[in-house]
Amino acid sequence: MANHKSALKRIRSNETKRLRNKYQHKTTRNAIKKLRELTKKKDAEKLFPSVVSMIDKLAKNNIIHDNKAANLKSGLTKHIASL
Repeated sequence: MANHKSALKRIRSNETKRLRNKYQHKTTRNAIKKLRELTKKKDAEKLFPSVVSMIDKLAKNNIIHDNKAANLKSGLTKHIASL
């Protein structure tokens, strides 16, 4: 158990950040799945910018690695191009 006030606060803030990161990551994964399931190119192109924005925010906040973000965006771009 933590002995200092600052350590107790760190525990609380870490838990808050963990839950926020988990929520953002899960929301982005669901958006990616939704985009991959689309069969109409017009719908996919409309959804693509918002999904890319979500991926970029995850990478900026170090929730996912920059290279993983690049790979996801590349794969989604190829998917849309193949529709």
